[in-house]
Amino acid sequence: MIDTTLPAPGALAGVTVIDLSRVLAGPYASQTLADLGATVIKVENPRDPDVSRGFPPYLTDGDEEFSAYYAQYNRGKLGVGIDLATPEGKEVLKDLVRGADVLVENFRPGTMEKLGVGYEVLREINPRLVYTAISGYGRTGSRSKRPAFDNTAQAAGGIWSMNGYAEHPPVRVGVTIGDLSATLFAVIGTLAALRHAEATGVGQVVDVAQVDSIVALTETAVVDYTVTGNVASPQGNAHAWVRPYELFDCADGQVFFGAYTDKLWNASCDLFGTPELKDDPEIDTMRKRFETDVYERRVKPIVAGWLATRTKQELEDLAGDVVPLTAVKTIGEVVDDPGTAERDMIVEADYGDLGVLRMFGQPIKLSETPATPARTANRFAEHADEVLARFAGYDAARIAELRAAGALP
Repeated sequence: MIDTTLPAPGALAGVTVIDLSRVLAGPYASQTLADLGATVIKVENPRDPDVSRGFPPYLTDGDEEFSAYYAQYNRGKLGVGIDLATPEGKEVLKDLVRGADVLVENFRPGTMEKLGVGYEVLREINPRLVYTAISGYGRTGSRSKRPAFDNTAQAAGGIWSMNGYAEHPPVRVGVTIGDLSATLFAVIGTLAALRHAEATGVGQVVDVAQVDSIVALTETAVVDYTVTGNVASPQGNAHAWVRPYELFDCADGQVFFGAYTDKLWNASCDLFGTPELKDDPEIDTMRKRFETDVYERRVKPIVAGWLATRTKQELEDLAGDVVPLTAVKTIGEVVDDPGTAERDMIVEADYGDLGVLRMFGQPIKLSETPATPARTANRFAEHADEVLARFAGYDAARIAELRAAGALP
């Protein structure tokens, strides 16, 4: 395993990130930067550490336990505890910021200002600082101070209203897509701002809202409404207008089948032994197959017939290399799939007596500076002395003073 106390190799080697964030959107963003080579310093409140340390599942050894949830989103980080409510704690943060490149936080807008360490204060200390702020509604606008969770973004951003089945109440997306989408936009924005800061010496605020991020994931829903007035509604497993492009039953489960273009449809007709359908005048073009009545009456039953008697594996073996036909897999099947291993998307981190944690890897594959996701996460304030000596220039006496003052645990 890679020693998290040493600078990581990678495209972002030499970049220092101060991570004040909690739970998911901020920690995942900074963890991605850590995977790519940045040195990330995880700063937690000694009186209120990251709540995700209490999230299941847990690695356990007797009475000791460690959150695998926390581990997956905080791998490769250095851990420090700083009480920002104390004057001494504020000074510690400022001293760390002097040599940092990026700061990530996901508090409600105004929180850092109340603590006396908002962007306007920190930019005076380090003008090139990239200040990445993730929040529910963003730092501007009438809703900016509202509390928000993932479901807030799904509801306010429109995606909740679009998910599920017609004639049934909408269904939230099954993962925390509000947090996850904000994570990705925050990383993109941070890298763009970092490039500008490196070129000009001028930092800036990267302001990412969960709600904005969800709006940007609604595909054609916005332009469909602004152009036609159509309001997107739940479509179940079907696409609003691309057909066939949905879930179908097979002998041992379900598969996604998406051969909607003429080329893919014709190839499917050949693969499944019905070449005559290529010339059927009712369904011989993509536009005809898109018509709702034609699709439901002719096309959908044909596809269902092709797939119903074959297993997922048989179908992938027959057609998976030619048309978009993919088994719908459980997470267990995904983890155990050789294809997942081939892409290094399951990595291991050794936690000693607690065991080895298998977690998802880094989807960004860089040919010259590969990511290093197979690393452990920090115990609370695990690297405090090392970080404060290396990044703030403190000696042992200064660290002892800060502990005595209550700024450090």
